[in-house]
Amino acid sequence: MQISRLKSMFAQTISPVDVTRLPAPSSTPTLTDPVSQSCTASQFHEEAYAYWCEQIGEEPRNHRKQWEFCYIAQALSLAGVLTPGRSGLGFGVGTEPLGALFAARGAKIVGTDLEPEQARTDGWIDTHQHSSGKEGMNERGICPAHRFDRNVSFRFVDMNHIPQDIGEFDFCWSACAFEHLGSIRNGHDFIINTAKLLKPGGIGVHTTELNCSSNNETLSSGSTVIFRKRDFQAMIADLTRMGLKVTVNWDLGDQPLDYHIDLPPYSHDNHLKMQLDRWVSTSFGLVIRRPF
Repeated sequence: MQISRLKSMFAQTISPVDVTRLPAPSSTPTLTDPVSQSCTASQFHEEAYAYWCEQIGEEPRNHRKQWEFCYIAQALSLAGVLTPGRSGLGFGVGTEPLGALFAARGAKIVGTDLEPEQARTDGWIDTHQHSSGKEGMNERGICPAHRFDRNVSFRFVDMNHIPQDIGEFDFCWSACAFEHLGSIRNGHDFIINTAKLLKPGGIGVHTTELNCSSNNETLSSGSTVIFRKRDFQAMIADLTRMGLKVTVNWDLGDQPLDYHIDLPPYSHDNHLKMQLDRWVSTSFGLVIRRPF
């Protein structure tokens, strides 16, 4: 697909109109000042990206999934919640490195994942994307064992049915998880329900799929869905009515890699935007803040 055609398609899909009337930065998104934003090529060249890759034991590469980890860690770090005395709740943590990273910095972490039987049915165990206990959260040894044991607990949670007794937290997060809840509506409800778990001054940071090629048709149900701009706007409108704060940058980047569409079988590098069914998708992050 020609770059000129992609530019036109993205410009029409992600228009500058924001029905929530929230601040909409016009410049390309950065990790220096992360808001709700998409994965763009320029962020891979920032010092923060190299720093967080080192913290999770990975070599930097141009891959949106790695970006999700760096984006979440950076947003939470800048919010000042990755410190002793703070509490965090992670959803669908699998064997990702974030829970161990946050615990290493002193935060008390509750990691959650599906019951093993359901995870096996859904295929997460076969692809090594499920954790059957907290030990799986520290596979890389990011957090010293004694500190990990002290700061991390684990429980099985269905993200569509969050237990009422789970408590309140200074922060919560999920990395590429809530697009797998069965429908656009389920993903919407998950974001609203997790926002209710934030303490005053708390922050939620979540990453998922953004439809770059249509604000109309999309994958709206099934094992993976792709959220359109209008779906995020509906979430943000509801969050705003609840008194939470969300700032969005809809810019999709303007470097050559921002117009590269990775096709199946997907690459381990240069993977920012991908063909998913009939649509072009990229990673998008939400930063949700509850005022004091």
